Amino acid sequence: MTVRTAFANQSAICTKAGAPFTGRLCRLVGERLDDSTRLGARILNWSGNPSHEGDALPLRLMGGLHALARDGRDAAWSAVYPPSVAPADEALWALLNGVLARHAVFIAPWLDGPPQTNEVGRSAALMAGLLVLADRFGLGFETYELGASAGLNSRLDHYAHDLGGVLVGDQASKVRLQPQWTGRAPPQAYVVIGQKHLVDLNPLDATDPKTQARLKSYVWADQLERLARLEAALEVAGRYPLAIAKADAADWLEQALSPAPVAGVCRVVMHTIAYQYFPPQAQDRIRAHLEKVGRLARPDAPLAWLSFEQSERGGSERRPLLELTVWTGGAEPVTQVLAQCQPHGAEIDWKL
Repeated sequence: MTVRTAFANQSAICTKAGAPFTGRLCRLVGERLDDSTRLGARILNWSGNPSHEGDALPLRLMGGLHALARDGRDAAWSAVYPPSVAPADEALWALLNGVLARHAVFIAPWLDGPPQTNEVGRSAALMAGLLVLADRFGLGFETYELGASAGLNSRLDHYAHDLGGVLVGDQASKVRLQPQWTGRAPPQAYVVIGQKHLVDLNPLDATDPKTQARLKSYVWADQLERLARLEAALEVAGRYPLAIAKADAADWLEQALSPAPVAGVCRVVMHTIAYQYFPPQAQDRIRAHLEKVGRLARPDAPLAWLSFEQSERGGSERRPLLELTVWTGGAEPVTQVLAQCQPHGAEIDWKL
């Protein structure tokens, strides 16, 4: 069954990424869940694509379960979460199965939409892409983030980055990103971001306590370092507020990104693990609008498309690729694979 396969695959991904408890929960659901309850039936009869490359059904459920544990309304459930040591499979499944039955009303809304992890670690890859552009053009930036969620990755210039030994960003920041780096270092350059434009179909207010709790619940419970990084990024968000438009990404981009070039500015459209959630028609419209705007770009007013997304070309593990397409007018755009990355940005294999 596709749903059971999705949970098995997500279990393997979590376990390999250092989240064995979350991996166990995924495996137990995939192996043992039945359709005797309304929640179980909804999960097992999922009508869309349940995989991590589609609707990410396992991660929706894991978010709800983690939220329940953090909420504290079920003491026995909270007690098995890291850093505690969880019981063996039989006892853990008995507890989990009971939780799915008793707390269905709490958990069910978490299945309604895709995870909005807003993973801060991906900012390191985006910053590496901006270094390439800054080195190439020597211009300041105007960014347009699609699927921005709470906008944490648009604040990447307020984080401290160590990218293969290249230091960039605010080195005094509490958010410190130092991914495991292989390959040559990115170029040394000065990154200055002016205007920041953001859109999401369901934008999240990073300063709202309920939103903060939701974002923390999407972090895999085992990964305490990720959680600490998110908490630091939320503090940064409080100091540097950003407006996020509530709209369809294609509708918004067609209005926000003017075809007229902006002299002395490199405009960058960027997104991280968001494009896959856009309907195919929206993806086509985004691509078409970028091509339209790109035809009018100039060397002193370039347009760039910086993408951190899952790819079939990402090796056997289908790891995300950091890809960069640049328009300078006249000739066809140039597309490069800059890096192959661990999904949360913890490892970057630089290809240039």
